[in-house]
Amino acid sequence: MKKSGVLVTVFLVLSLMTTLLFGGCSPANPAKLKVVTSTSLIAQIVERVGGDRVDVINIIPPTQCPGHFDVKPGDIQKLADADLFLLHGWQGERFSEKLIASANNPDLTVIKIDVKVGDTTNWMTPPVQRAATDKIAAALCQMDSENRSDYEKVASAYRDEITAKEAELEARLVPVNLAKINVMCSDQLPGFVQWVGFNVIATYGRSDSLTPQVVKELVDRGREGEVTLIIDNLQSGKDAGKGIAEELGCNRIILSNFPGGFDDTETWEKAIAQNIELILEAISQ
Repeated sequence: MKKSGVLVTVFLVLSLMTTLLFGGCSPANPAKLKVVTSTSLIAQIVERVGGDRVDVINIIPPTQCPGHFDVKPGDIQKLADADLFLLHGWQGERFSEKLIASANNPDLTVIKIDVKVGDTTNWMTPPVQRAATDKIAAALCQMDSENRSDYEKVASAYRDEITAKEAELEARLVPVNLAKINVMCSDQLPGFVQWVGFNVIATYGRSDSLTPQVVKELVDRGREGEVTLIIDNLQSGKDAGKGIAEELGCNRIILSNFPGGFDDTETWEKAIAQNIELILEAISQ
């Protein structure tokens, strides 16, 4: 064999050995955990805590009520390809059982993030947001125990951010003394409205439940309770309380229960800040 041929052969052998040696030591890009969430409330926490270790797909649009969501074929495929499905376990998520069955994914883990702090289950309140963060972090740790410390570290940092935001908002709310203001609100909002500080005289359902007799009774209660503000819920019918407000001759606002319900409110901090701005603007009029 010619000298040049020998050199080429040696070079190829060395290159192959180098590739095997160092290539075997190089960590492959780990597969991301595929997580499907029922609402943006869960999705935004998973994205924060999971970071670049998760791929998150949310099912119910943040402007829509979970109880009136219609499953689409694409939603079935999302679960068919997923590792983890996180949902609230609310009565309004009854569609989820058929969705899970239709996905026919034996490798899918389903975890319900059912959270209640005190008397409220409203995820927009800081206490529930903190508790939900703990449960979601635990779910991610269950699925990916190797990265447990990272999930727990990020979750702890987010809980601190929630507490800081809570203090900031309370500093704005305490001086206006909302307890002296009597309100009537959507039955999807009392937990948040009471956390803010309002005195809730009565709640009401969706527009389709407000018969003339029900409206009359609510108006009578509103007058008796000296209600000065009606608070509607964006997702369950933003105009449900419009007629009541007109009969009482009082102001009305619309709040959101989900991040992303209003423009530029994709995170919990932005969503709750927008709600507080709407409240403060209304009581200043």
